[in-house]
Amino acid sequence: MDQAAGSAQDARSVPVCYRHPDRETGVRCTRCERPICPECMVSASVGFQCPDCVRGGSGTGHAPQASRPRTIAGGTVTADPRLLTKILIGINLAVFIAIQADRSLLDDVVLYGAWPPKPFTPTSGVAGGEWYRFVTSMFAHEQYWHIGFNMLSLWWIGGPLEAALGRVRYLAVYFVSGLAGGALTYLLASPTTASLGASGAIFGLFGATAVLMRRLNYDMRPVIALLVINLIFTFNPSMHISWEAHIGGLVAGVVTGYAMVHAPRERRSLVQYGTCAVVLALSVALVLVRTAQLT
Repeated sequence: MDQAAGSAQDARSVPVCYRHPDRETGVRCTRCERPICPECMVSASVGFQCPDCVRGGSGTGHAPQASRPRTIAGGTVTADPRLLTKILIGINLAVFIAIQADRSLLDDVVLYGAWPPKPFTPTSGVAGGEWYRFVTSMFAHEQYWHIGFNMLSLWWIGGPLEAALGRVRYLAVYFVSGLAGGALTYLLASPTTASLGASGAIFGLFGATAVLMRRLNYDMRPVIALLVINLIFTFNPSMHISWEAHIGGLVAGVVTGYAMVHAPRERRSLVQYGTCAVVLALSVALVLVRTAQLT
């Protein structure tokens, strides 16, 4: 009776990765049927295999077809799956420290459309040719609460997503989302309103994480609840948050994230990076339209 009760309890529990007991998963190795998390998944012709089965081959003495473990998106599994997330946090902190040391630097890195506004010809801002602001503004923060909240979100969301996608694909989602958020801000916001922060890129990671969890049949309620809370803050007038950057980043993250985890294996890279290129091209088109309006 004790054994039967224990078996029933195990059947009701959510499986955990055999290499990472703290991670729940609904995916199993197609060879040994052990539960595996996104970090341990190796793409196979059908489903996914665990690293042990990949290293051991098929049991016939032949070398395995997959010589290196791959993530669900086809990226290489690395020893430090959060390396890029740590680097991104480090860059944001370095820029924040520089801004605190010299407040005049803020004017050179924030995103704004044009100054002076029409009817004069812009001499600064994106309309004045300063397109670099789309990138610099992604790493700029002014208040302590702003950078603290963003960096915590980047660590919680970015780390697991980097492990699931692989470094290059993760970085592509991050930058495409941040740039798309900046493009929508430039299009819709007042040209003299300054915008800054990593929120657009982080909302893109939220969107890609939701797509990934759906792909793996995970419980999506936690990430949806967190996203809803963030959207409530986004549209709170008293917070003075650039909702355009958040929505633009979120949409770009969902689109690129879907391409990352649903691309067919035989055309995986083409679909993944082609989708990123299309989103970037649309962002550039929005920038050109807005620049024509301001000049």
